[in-house]
Amino acid sequence: MTTPIVLPWPLQSLLEAVARAVLQPGDQPHIDFSRPIGEAGLVSPDSVSWRVFKNPLSLFIGGVTAVIMELAEPRVRTGIWEHTSFRLDPIQRLHSTGLAAMVTVYGPRTMAEAMIARVRRIHDRIEGVTSSGETYHANYPELLNWVQATAAYGFVQAYHVYVQQFSASERDRYYAEGVPAARLFGATGAPGSEAELEALFHATAGRLERSAIVFEFLAIMRSAPILPLPLRPAQHLLVAAAVDLVPGWMQALLGLAGHGLRSWEAEAIRRAGALADRLVIETNPAVQACLRMRLPADYLYVHRSAVGTNL
Repeated sequence: MTTPIVLPWPLQSLLEAVARAVLQPGDQPHIDFSRPIGEAGLVSPDSVSWRVFKNPLSLFIGGVTAVIMELAEPRVRTGIWEHTSFRLDPIQRLHSTGLAAMVTVYGPRTMAEAMIARVRRIHDRIEGVTSSGETYHANYPELLNWVQATAAYGFVQAYHVYVQQFSASERDRYYAEGVPAARLFGATGAPGSEAELEALFHATAGRLERSAIVFEFLAIMRSAPILPLPLRPAQHLLVAAAVDLVPGWMQALLGLAGHGLRSWEAEAIRRAGALADRLVIETNPAVQACLRMRLPADYLYVHRSAVGTNL
């Protein structure tokens, strides 16, 4: 059990600003995750997923990792780069994606299912041809499986490495928890365990390729004004932390050697991640969702496994 903390005002204010930027950005419609009282979501409060998605720092890192891996697949890469606003308005795109993740995990079921249906309708209109002549459609199950798998991997791996280590059984629980929502998105083959994830990585490896777009994405993530101004200089460290989470064989394939963290930087990220994991922020969708389910606001901050914390 870990005790929630109250930090000195300046630090508390900064971390709350990070949480708002990542979890409930001001350019998105405000969603009150605390209503309607008692309505369950797609994932239960005692899940591993609810613990993972409450941490704004690991969410930022894991989200970047996921996109790096998504962009390694040429059909997914073309769809993202040609049919989204990522290059022109990366912050809005990131916020939209982050909000979708929050609704999927913490939103009441009716809200989550309606949001997923809207995403499916948008994907229905996204199709094209890659530079090598391959056709793609955003709702191809094969591509959705890759997107869902890389997102699931990025988020849990960021928490596991930079916040609190999970056991193998906890990681398997996490992947299994995501399967029902993945199927609603159309990812009928999304991995339900770490072994299934590794099998999908192995099956997809031959399709992955190096691209300058990956480096363009990393440059955007280092320079876009995503974090509050006082924390902006640390943004490149979070991006480097994300690169380090990409499996080694994929880093080599994409040419990412030298883009990760030094050892002392990794330790600093782990300490910041563990600290953020003990900070109860009322605007955090995780906290609001606990209140909706008639649980204490600090439920996810004291209801933890016996696995040791990094702080």
